[in-house]
Amino acid sequence: MAKPTASNMVSFVIILAIACGPQHVLGSSNAFLSDKGGSLSKKAFREEIMNAMGSMLGCGGHHDAEQVASITSVLTPMWRTLPKTNGHIDRRSLRYLVHRHFMQTSSLLVRGFEPTRPTNDSHWGAADILSQMVPAYVESVLESHHSTLHGFSLKDAVDMVVMLDQLIFDSESALLEGVYKEQRKPTKQSLSFQGLKQVLESYMVVWMIDASPEDHTLLNSNKTLAAEILPHYIELMKFSEGRIKSFEFMRQLAAGTGKKSKTVDTWNMRYSFEDAHKIAGGITRSFQSYWQSECESMKSALVSMDSHSTGRVPLAKFYNTAINSDWRFGESEAYLRELGALDESSTWRGPQVIIPNYLQATSNCIVSTPHYLVCCVNDCEHLMGEIETAIDAPTAQPETILGVVGGITSQETLDHDEPAHLTKELRQQLEQIAKNSGGRVPLHGRLFAQWLHYVFPRECPYPHKVGAVSAATPSEFGDDHIASQADMKKYASNASATDVDVSVGKEELQWMSQWSEDEELIVDYSSELSGSWTRTLMIFFGLLFVGAGLWGGSVAVGSSKAASAGMDSFTHSHYV
Repeated sequence: MAKPTASNMVSFVIILAIACGPQHVLGSSNAFLSDKGGSLSKKAFREEIMNAMGSMLGCGGHHDAEQVASITSVLTPMWRTLPKTNGHIDRRSLRYLVHRHFMQTSSLLVRGFEPTRPTNDSHWGAADILSQMVPAYVESVLESHHSTLHGFSLKDAVDMVVMLDQLIFDSESALLEGVYKEQRKPTKQSLSFQGLKQVLESYMVVWMIDASPEDHTLLNSNKTLAAEILPHYIELMKFSEGRIKSFEFMRQLAAGTGKKSKTVDTWNMRYSFEDAHKIAGGITRSFQSYWQSECESMKSALVSMDSHSTGRVPLAKFYNTAINSDWRFGESEAYLRELGALDESSTWRGPQVIIPNYLQATSNCIVSTPHYLVCCVNDCEHLMGEIETAIDAPTAQPETILGVVGGITSQETLDHDEPAHLTKELRQQLEQIAKNSGGRVPLHGRLFAQWLHYVFPRECPYPHKVGAVSAATPSEFGDDHIASQADMKKYASNASATDVDVSVGKEELQWMSQWSEDEELIVDYSSELSGSWTRTLMIFFGLLFVGAGLWGGSVAVGSSKAASAGMDSFTHSHYV
């Protein structure tokens, strides 16, 4: 990297002084959140960012080697398939890496890094605190002007993930401090097992239920009411208790006292606030795996309504199920449309719920905090990971992709694996994507994601154009996020009319009616695609040089038009 400018060095020194200053302590987080609903103090948030960046800036902290190795192993396969300039990626690619890392490792949707939010070289996207402030501070550390010119390294991406991970961890401290205060437990005094159990039970309610502080107090004082509002309340309380026992076992194992037995005597154990904080952090990172059975139950119910494997369920069937057997499927038509979970392209099947889009929608994220949401596992991440590992490049020829994807199966249910849906039409579509991109398929573009959706219609979400849909939570969307009984009954009355004999083929159902030719490259492919167009133009100029007379002129005109048409097709795509 080139030497940073004087102005960058001044900014860096100022931030270094702030980050390594007296606010670099755990206790500074008590003003971090003004309430659970997401109202943040910018001053307090700025201090939290500085605290989280302490290890990056060399303020006495350090990256945990095991954590860095784990993050690097997750990012590396994606990193290898991203287009680079001089070995570095651009800002959009960095944002893309961060989002996918958290989704793969803990199904955390980090606010400000949602793929539905538009961004460009000068703006990170959402007008929210994470997307604006975090990248700004991190870029100051990474010498932002310099990074704009030369991009980001894999280490920069790891640093970004570590910093965000620390920020999330610090935010949990604020919630925990609030529970301690509510229960009149001093944070400087250790707790017994029972005392910590009480704290974590209340913490789970505050963490999982988006409500006012007054409502949280009411719920924590009335366990019967809490059990009515929070699904699987008893099991969740047992889960939190299990996390304490797991923490204690690991602590004894590290001290050399837990090697012989997994039985942990917790009766006489004492726990500091820092211990409680670590346990709360472990809950965040492990919660999705615990809650996944609920997501799988939802998927199983939806798949049972998808008799033709289109990855879609008629809205009439969806609401009919909500009325008669499953309370979970009650989002309003308007909210489903806002979330991008509704396919309204079929003229005769009517509106249909897109299974993977619905499962990934924020309405099904069980935890919603100002910084992140805990959502269902994105089944497509595993499939995309297999493709990235096999291709190991930003682009690939259609036949190479078909060879890789043809050997992949998806687990649609616990008892059933489904092969890839590689129809003749989909093979042709992949070839067309390559043709429009100079002969190779960009792996990180909207068209390839769309192709994957139809190949794995129940696992890979349909990719809407950026800005067309949102990641609004139910509380952010408003009271109309739930469908009225009248609306559900109106649609449900036509449920039988939407049934189609299983012998009818998917093509007859117009199942790809939502296909769109609009390309949007998720990351900057100029370094990759420009090369293919350069080679094409060299061939054309070669023909011009060899050709003669009118024949040569006709070749030149034809080639020039072809190149122009190809470039027009390329310029119609744009970067997210």
